[in-house]
Amino acid sequence: MADTADTRTPAQIEADIARRRAVLAETLDEIGVRVHPKTIVGDAKARVVSNVDHALGRAYVGVNRVVSDVKAQFVDETGSPRLERVVPVGLLVVGVVGLLALGTRKRRR
Repeated sequence: MADTADTRTPAQIEADIARRRAVLAETLDEIGVRVHPKTIVGDAKARVVSNVDHALGRAYVGVNRVVSDVKAQFVDETGSPRLERVVPVGLLVVGVVGLLALGTRKRRR
């Protein structure tokens, strides 16, 4: 059988109890801060901001990739415009704008 007798003095036991009370009080204070509504709301806001920042970063990268791909269709490796692609698109834009202008002009009359 193991000897389970406590060999501490009453002063040591009181000091141990006081130390454990202090640790318990600190733990309860931490729990109180964690479950406080302002802390919960602040944590939720921080998570939302982080998620939005992450989503915006991914969107920026995606848009940047698309813009680069479109630019590559109209500009060659040296940076000169590819006229065989720019001119037809320009004519198409002018035609669409012209049709829109005629359509709004007819509605006004």
